Amino acid sequence: MRLFLLVLTSVLCGTSVALDNGLMRTPPMGWLAWERFRCDIDCYNDPKNCISETLFTDMADRLAEDGWRELGYVYVNIDDCWSSMERDQQGRLQADPKRFPMGIRNLSQYMHARGLKLGIYGDMGSHTCGGYPGTPLDKIELDAQTFADWEVDMFKFDGCYSNASEQEKGYPLMSKALNATGRPIAYSCSWPAYQGGLPPKVNYTQLGKICNLWRNYGDIQDSWGSVLSIVDWFFDNQDVLAPAAGPGRWNDPDMLIVGDFGLSLDQSQTQMSLWAIMAAPLFMSNDLRTISADARRILQNKVLIGINQDPLGIQGRRIVKEKYGIEVFWRPLQNNVSALVFFSRRSDMPYRYHTSLKKLNYATGNYKLFDAFTSRTTLVKDATDFVVSVNPSGVVTFLVSAPATINRRQFYNGGKLHGPSFEDAEENSLPPVFL
Repeated sequence: MRLFLLVLTSVLCGTSVALDNGLMRTPPMGWLAWERFRCDIDCYNDPKNCISETLFTDMADRLAEDGWRELGYVYVNIDDCWSSMERDQQGRLQADPKRFPMGIRNLSQYMHARGLKLGIYGDMGSHTCGGYPGTPLDKIELDAQTFADWEVDMFKFDGCYSNASEQEKGYPLMSKALNATGRPIAYSCSWPAYQGGLPPKVNYTQLGKICNLWRNYGDIQDSWGSVLSIVDWFFDNQDVLAPAAGPGRWNDPDMLIVGDFGLSLDQSQTQMSLWAIMAAPLFMSNDLRTISADARRILQNKVLIGINQDPLGIQGRRIVKEKYGIEVFWRPLQNNVSALVFFSRRSDMPYRYHTSLKKLNYATGNYKLFDAFTSRTTLVKDATDFVVSVNPSGVVTFLVSAPATINRRQFYNGGKLHGPSFEDAEENSLPPVFL
């Protein structure tokens, strides 16, 4: 495919060297507390939802028992407001004793016993964003060792109450300190988000050498407008951001809010599809104890997860932006497969978008289109005009492959996710119109 060769060349030319800790060769997946539960510490009046070990063990049980873990959702990540307001007598961070009476190490072991991993949060300023003790430069080595002693698996380093000079020293120093502990701890940096997210203030080559993932942009909120602002920023700046991503080093557009309160069903499918195209970390922030069946189906969609977890690790791009509100996104995948997402920004009615694979720069040939949400399979030639009906603020998401060249076991890299082969799927006698 001509487009694949162009993108691969640009990725190889702009590739950063990944942090050499062997972690996160595909985008991490799991659950993160912040967007849904924020800094709720009122365990007296709100015991089920406050930031406490009960909340995290509850979510761990759901990941382990409700089919999430087997799909790759293995991280359970604590965000801000977990610690005591004071360090202990040895100067170490400590969990709030009332809300985390077992302590963080026991919480880690709870996760590990269920095949899960624990992430924790810190901030390189004098205080965290929520006002809890930070990890300034003189505490970095101590805190890195503390996290290793607690058997933590991932660490997010925020940047509130720090300046550019401190960040320039602190983020690389924490990377070195975590590696020096001898424990594999994935490292999430918020550095670029505090420096505008773009060069010249942000050096993505350096970031790829010290961090496994990084926040580039502001926090997501539980609203469609927030999702759109993130999508716009990431794809408007795709020529800078896409080459920075790859195995072990990921741009992080922030949490999935599917299953919360701010998105419709179509908008939820849109967020999941575009996060898959972006090779984004998939950290849900919702309540897995009460999540709806529709939200669960979207978040557990094996085709979308397979796109997201593709081992090539090439971040997708927007390839069409029509003036009437239709956009097309594309990502190359292993085994000569690609993903296409047709997205409508319109708010009036479903839009019937006319196109062909040839217009989207696919090479001459026959292709199979597999719809990620309906599981319909249709054969088309590159020059065949077809119509995609896209709901307002919704998407249609396809896997595109040459016939008889790929099955799901291959696509999901050694059978991690199982299902019938594309060849065995029922061939629908439909015209090339996707409703």
